[in-house]
Amino acid sequence: MVQPVLKWAGGKRQLLDELYARFPKNYEHFHEPFFGGGALFFDIEPADGSINDTNSRLVNFYEQVRDNPEVLIDRLREFKDPESDPNPSRDYDETNYKGREIKNYYYQQRALFNKRPYTDEYDPLEEAALLLYLNRTCYNGLYRENGSGGFNVPIGSYANPDWVQAERIREASSVLQETEIRNDDFEYITDYAESGDLVYFDPPYKPMSSTAYFTDYSADGFGKEDQERLLDIAAELDAKGVNVILSNSGVMYEMYADAGFHVEKEGATRAINSDAENRDEVNEIIATNISSGARKSHGQTSLGKF
Repeated sequence: MVQPVLKWAGGKRQLLDELYARFPKNYEHFHEPFFGGGALFFDIEPADGSINDTNSRLVNFYEQVRDNPEVLIDRLREFKDPESDPNPSRDYDETNYKGREIKNYYYQQRALFNKRPYTDEYDPLEEAALLLYLNRTCYNGLYRENGSGGFNVPIGSYANPDWVQAERIREASSVLQETEIRNDDFEYITDYAESGDLVYFDPPYKPMSSTAYFTDYSADGFGKEDQERLLDIAAELDAKGVNVILSNSGVMYEMYADAGFHVEKEGATRAINSDAENRDEVNEIIATNISSGARKSHGQTSLGKF
């Protein structure tokens, strides 16, 4: 079992028991078209397959973890405490690209991380190191982009943040060695997955209410048409003999049940929320085309048995 390197909103660590209970008895390759933090992928440590995300900076991060783990770790060790003074030898030590004052080291690193969306300039390894540094030092571990693609989460409050994560990076690198890492629309999976493979979809969730938004983690949202297209893709994979497991918000229950999927509601606690008082249990669904009799461990609920 490998621990995820990044904190990521919507992570599935609390749903792992329920997801495993729906796994088929056997499958060939594992694919995850909405990767995010990759909690399920890293927990099962698949031998091969594919992962994908539309966030190009997230994809770059995993490519660097896979291909350059030791260089990435060395670069992470060079960062300073987020509350310290900016580095005068680097850009944005006084003001950011908009001319706003840089208050401390954290905001300088945030400005450097945003070189790609605002200047089209970036170094892949440097950007990956900055992503992890900001992820471990920003407010509540959020990842959020504005409409221009700029990361805009403020500094967090941590007594002793660990942004190096050396062992997690090394372990993740080992697991990723035979995995194809993609930066595509999720529809790539229709040409990639074969009969007998297992695909896990964890899309940005349809809002539970008019004031709840789950599409703020990248500049591009995931709307009603995307949700409908995802259902079509899941049905197409089902027709090809691909094993499909999908998690989504509870309001999607009827949509998948009407399409013939086995659907059940599950509870999950939101660990990342800007309002600490609202980190409570919300309804989610798990939909699958894998029947009870075809599952690896029908009725099993303990990870300890795997």
